[in-house]
Amino acid sequence: MCSNIVFSFLWALLIFFWFSRALAAPESTLTSGADSAEPTPEELQFFEKENELLRKRYHEENLASFAYNTNVTEANEQKMVAVLAFNAKKNKLLAETIKRAGYEKSRNANIRRQARWLTNLGLEALNEDDYLEVQSAISAMKSHYATTTVCSYTNRTNCKLTLEPDVQERFAHSRDADELAWYWSEWYNKSGTPMRNNYAKYVRLSRKAAQLYGYASYADYWLHFYEDPGFEKQFDNLYHRLLPLYRQIHGYVRYRLRQHYGAELIPAGGNIPMHLLGNMWAQTWTNVIELITPYPEQKFVDLTEEMKRQGYSVHKMFELADEFFKSLGMRALPPSFWNLSMKTRPKDREVVCHASAWDFYQDNDVRVAMCSEVSTKYLSTIHHELGHLQYALQYDKLPAVFRDAANPGFHEAIGDAVTLSVMSAKHLKAIGLSQIGKLDERTRINELFKKAVTKIVFLPFAYTIDKYRFALFRGQIKESDWNCAFWKMRSELGGLEPPIYRSNSDFDPPSKFHITADVEYMRYFTADFLQFQMHKALCRLAGHNSPNKYDPMLDNCDIFGSKEAGKAFKQFLSLGKSQHWKKTLQELTGETDMNPYALLDYFEPLFQWLQKENRRLNVPIGWPETNKIPSDCRAPSILDN
Repeated sequence: MCSNIVFSFLWALLIFFWFSRALAAPESTLTSGADSAEPTPEELQFFEKENELLRKRYHEENLASFAYNTNVTEANEQKMVAVLAFNAKKNKLLAETIKRAGYEKSRNANIRRQARWLTNLGLEALNEDDYLEVQSAISAMKSHYATTTVCSYTNRTNCKLTLEPDVQERFAHSRDADELAWYWSEWYNKSGTPMRNNYAKYVRLSRKAAQLYGYASYADYWLHFYEDPGFEKQFDNLYHRLLPLYRQIHGYVRYRLRQHYGAELIPAGGNIPMHLLGNMWAQTWTNVIELITPYPEQKFVDLTEEMKRQGYSVHKMFELADEFFKSLGMRALPPSFWNLSMKTRPKDREVVCHASAWDFYQDNDVRVAMCSEVSTKYLSTIHHELGHLQYALQYDKLPAVFRDAANPGFHEAIGDAVTLSVMSAKHLKAIGLSQIGKLDERTRINELFKKAVTKIVFLPFAYTIDKYRFALFRGQIKESDWNCAFWKMRSELGGLEPPIYRSNSDFDPPSKFHITADVEYMRYFTADFLQFQMHKALCRLAGHNSPNKYDPMLDNCDIFGSKEAGKAFKQFLSLGKSQHWKKTLQELTGETDMNPYALLDYFEPLFQWLQKENRRLNVPIGWPETNKIPSDCRAPSILDN
């Protein structure tokens, strides 16, 4: 999953900049520029000059941050923070100039939009001391996360194991519940709890920054990126719409894991212990697919083994992804990408391996920073990250203030919409990684299920991450309950619990990178819905299905090579942040709102199968509150709202 224009899973401090370029208020209509006056020569001259200066600042920021992310040293950290602090002053001066000149009241809609972006500073609104304090707190959390190591389960004197690849490899392959609980505890105890004081500083100062610009809390500041005062309600409604499908998946997976691990570890109607789901945060469950596959006799195509058999390299996977975008008529990756990206883990230094895509706002310079290996996971991730880069390459002619996603979820949705085609049976056969271009019914259910335990089970996780932080930012949870509230919400919203009891002396949320790094997480939640809307629209343009009819085979659509789909996609991407996201979405899909219909259509065959199978097996659906936290834990109940 994947940022500022450091996108996908973006890096901590860069998110500040992205957030600090937000609009102060939504446009009153989706066509607000249609009847606006022409900008004055003075307005044009001012914003042309300031956008060029802004572009140069973004360039310097991203250079410094990329240097730090690809070489985590104290010196690089200090350089990065110095650039951020210097540019924060410049951005604050620009905002003050715009306000004094009254550009927010310009008769031209485009000028008003630029002015709103540039005067709403977020964390940069803080005074110099507070800004440096919050930057230092987040930088310290990010550094701690990147350098945390844990002790081996089999050799506890070896305490140099890293999250990636060491611990993640054990979660992917071990089926020893005790070993998994050990690594879970090691990671959460060492990566999260030491960050409590820094996280408290971050919460306090982010609230202060938001209130300087008239927002009740940092939650409300984050929400305003979506230019819709009712967006949080939409966020809630989307969660509730997917819940019936998620509950069927949860019940079936719990039943199958209970068969493997036994009733003592997994009660028939209880929460699923999260360490048994193949991922440190239980945000996807694909790594335990062999334990939960609906039809285990139907074998999955092993793309990892097939790529290795064919002699694939990491470089070849990137070439394959580049070819997909070029087949749509989009731009080839520039030399800077191939020469300057960090595509695999270096052996001589500490780096941040969390995959990210970077736009340097100069000379078509775009790059990735990631620790790729030849595997199915990275085949998908590489296409996702190149989606970010292609977005940047398409909107690079816009003023710097508009060189960003239409809303935060768009950047994450672009690459994933493409990946839905890339991982289809039709496309995998076309590129020679599979011999089967159309799946039989049982294999199709298996494949939809495998995708669901990536896409669908991720949604309650993503929803919880920000609903929890919203509650913290709004002061709805006492600091003494910060930890138990996190687990109470994960249980309530997703039916998952930690493997061991967690007290309020623990502090587990910063054990997830995005919480450590000040990355708003709604973008990933909204992207999971947007990508299916985009996919369905692009498939229609590619001739896959008619616009007014439910498509029962949306899961085997491949837009590769479609110039018609590519033309519309390029136009969609080229608009960046220059207009309201609902108008941009409408131009591609015909829809002005995010909705769950394309996603639910995609998984409808699986939903029907799960309902029948769960009834046949008498599988309980639902879960109680977890008992792995203090019984007097106080946290707002989301489902009652």
